[in-house]
Amino acid sequence: MRRDKITPRLALAVLMLAPLLALIGTAGSAGAYQTQYCSSVPIIYGTPPWGFNTGSPITGATGSYARGHGDINLDANTVSGILCQVFRVRNKPDRLIIMTVNHHLVYHSHHAQMWGFPGNIMKIIVRVKSSTDPGCKVGTTGHVTLFASYNGVRSDSVQFFFPAACKDHNHLYHGPRVNNQVPPL
Repeated sequence: MRRDKITPRLALAVLMLAPLLALIGTAGSAGAYQTQYCSSVPIIYGTPPWGFNTGSPITGATGSYARGHGDINLDANTVSGILCQVFRVRNKPDRLIIMTVNHHLVYHSHHAQMWGFPGNIMKIIVRVKSSTDPGCKVGTTGHVTLFASYNGVRSDSVQFFFPAACKDHNHLYHGPRVNNQVPPL
């Protein structure tokens, strides 16, 4: 008699949990396509001294995404900050690198021209602080060029340049999805 009361309850519990278990199973199989979205680099709201994001985080089987922010002193020609970039290759783990900024500001101008539009530009040197990319070792240096168009135009860009070991992270992000803040002189 007691067994008859447990069986419907068990069946109901299984019926209620089946969609959840299916969802967990699907999430587990899609795990190769989940990323940290640069979680260790916070998104700064408002206007930072300098900062950028390259649009929405990756949602498909391939792609890349980056963001960063920091402080700048144009009078002293110094800069600081943190950046991250995620590179996704089909059927492989995401490759995430976190970078710090070398304090010397390589170049900046309020009178730059890129993509046929005027804007602010700055060039910085970055050093890989942490990496899940086996080819891109901690300590590797690269360059980043940030361009923020002005006068109501949305043609911002962020370009990463790395040596051969980190070549998978050489990316150009450009267009209306890129949101860039580069300070004027």
